[in-house]
Amino acid sequence: MENPIIYAENLTKEYTQGEVKIRALREVSLDIRLGEFVVIVGPSGSGKSTLLNLLGGMDVPTAGRVIYRGQDLNTLNESELTAYRRNEIGFVFQLYNLMSALTARENIELATELVPNPLPIDEVLAQMGLSERQEHFPSQLSGGEQQRVAIARALAKNPGLLLCDEPTGALDYETGIRILSQLRDLNEAYGTTVVIITHNLAVADMGDRVFRMRSGRIIEVRENPDPLPAERIVW
Repeated sequence: MENPIIYAENLTKEYTQGEVKIRALREVSLDIRLGEFVVIVGPSGSGKSTLLNLLGGMDVPTAGRVIYRGQDLNTLNESELTAYRRNEIGFVFQLYNLMSALTARENIELATELVPNPLPIDEVLAQMGLSERQEHFPSQLSGGEQQRVAIARALAKNPGLLLCDEPTGALDYETGIRILSQLRDLNEAYGTTVVIITHNLAVADMGDRVFRMRSGRIIEVRENPDPLPAERIVW
């Protein structure tokens, strides 16, 4: 593996619903390299979100392990896992999860107060094209603007790994393309390792590498020597 920032070995995740055991992941192994822009694609129920939750320390595997910068997450206690999620991981969700009583800037400030080495808020606001909207509340922002605030909030923590769960799923096509373009810009400007999960196969064309999932397994890994810019993606 070439400079992996995080990798997984034989991850299995099982859930029990009544008397039924559901295996959401089946012995999944993958590595994500430092500074990569990775797309994990697959239909609903393929295990994408489960995998993202395990990489982000929001859940623990039934079997297998996740290694981040040489640290086995299975060996961390709850307070150490909390520190991992807070300091090392930036999460971006399909639903923006903004604090409605706080302005865009205050939402970002709230995240930066929790970490030791945040990025300058004004710099992040400018990077995301939000400087003129920073004093607006979420209810005064469009869906695309709210998603950009959510990305800015995650980025401002200066995370090692930015995990994005269907970041364009609730957006129209034009706004979705802009969000994808900005995620790639952040990857290039800051060297942030970005992982996007999506059911949209077209998004795969902009990844440095693409992992395709089905039924809880990775069924294909593809290197992409010439990733497309977001503006050239059509769906």
